[in-house]
Amino acid sequence: MTTDLNFWLTALVVGITIVLWASARLPEFITALLFFTAAMLLKLAPASSVFSGFASSAFWLVLSGFVLGAAIRKVGLAQRWANYLVVPMSQSWPRMVAGTVLLTYLLAFVMPSNMGRIALLMPVVLAMGERAGIKAGSRGSIGLALAVGFGTFQLSASILPANVPNLVLSGAAESAYQLHLQWLPWWVLHMPVIGVGKGMLLIGCLLWLFRATPTPVRQRDVLPGLSRSEWRLIGLLMVTLLLWMTDSLHGLPAAWVGLAAACICLLPRVGFLSGDDFTNGVNFRTCIYIAGILGVATLVVDSGLGRFIANALLSVLPLQDHPSFSNFAVLNALVSLMNFVLTANGVPAMVTPMAQELAQASGFPLLTVIMLQVFAYATPLLPYQASPVVVAMGLGNVPAKAGLQLCATLFLFSVLMLLPLDYLWFRLLGYA
Repeated sequence: MTTDLNFWLTALVVGITIVLWASARLPEFITALLFFTAAMLLKLAPASSVFSGFASSAFWLVLSGFVLGAAIRKVGLAQRWANYLVVPMSQSWPRMVAGTVLLTYLLAFVMPSNMGRIALLMPVVLAMGERAGIKAGSRGSIGLALAVGFGTFQLSASILPANVPNLVLSGAAESAYQLHLQWLPWWVLHMPVIGVGKGMLLIGCLLWLFRATPTPVRQRDVLPGLSRSEWRLIGLLMVTLLLWMTDSLHGLPAAWVGLAAACICLLPRVGFLSGDDFTNGVNFRTCIYIAGILGVATLVVDSGLGRFIANALLSVLPLQDHPSFSNFAVLNALVSLMNFVLTANGVPAMVTPMAQELAQASGFPLLTVIMLQVFAYATPLLPYQASPVVVAMGLGNVPAKAGLQLCATLFLFSVLMLLPLDYLWFRLLGYA
């Protein structure tokens, strides 16, 4: 009886938390704090589970990303890099938006960390916008910040090592079925729809929802030579980027490499930021929010709530016993529904072990069921489902309403326009 009560209390707390995040009735960090409080007072799980977000590498990568971004702005590198980009990209608003989205995708090939890419790009892109007359806090500035966040998270799902959910899915597939997913087959399968198609759709939605008129810049400013601080920070960033790119060789997780770089930025006389710079540069509201998202996902898995929801959905799914677009859409809907409670990082850990049963029920090959998850978790309906998007909104000072507006619009058009294309591409390659 006590176990049943604990289970349903967990479901109630998780449900209320998700509703509050989705509706934005309270600031997101307050909702996270309320979740921590309720979970501990009601003894829903040990503190190690409830506060697991603070021990997660994702949390520390977020924090170090804020520090690196603050350092890039402080020493003037953001303005210098923006000065190089502003002439070709400021000639029109479509070119500025498309160029920003393209930058997010190209950087994903060499830099495996979503959070790191956002921390690197956000100050540069916003400085470029200001140089072209797009004021901070304007619709144009919000649009550029969202281009960085959504482009970084959604498009990178087409590149295997560039996205945390991808790595979770790859690890779960190897652990459960001894399937070793490889870079090139992954990219060939997902690049046309999730990389190119989603990129074009994202650009279209941004141009429709966030309009601006940049002032075309005809020539770059003449800047003084690189200062000693800029050279030192460039060196630190190059070493950090190199370690991020070669993590498969040396085994150092991106989070701890980023944290080491952040510590160097904060050291007296050696670094670039003072204590006040750290306080002003790190958005602790977003950090608490991220910890809350990760804590909810852990509680859902540890309590068995995720498995309960998945099995309940599986029992009522209208699956046919042969491969079809209907089955493809239903399985995507299942992953999307799981995304509400598990968020993108947790979905593949829960759904992949169920893939064999889903394959038998739908008639699809096992690999198809595993791979079709990518489209669903790369297409969140609400911002909280993708922590990199939340971080980008924090770094870019994006109002919750604006992020929700783009997220919901992109979800709707992705389902209507890209999901059928994804199925056709799976069929063409022999996956369906």
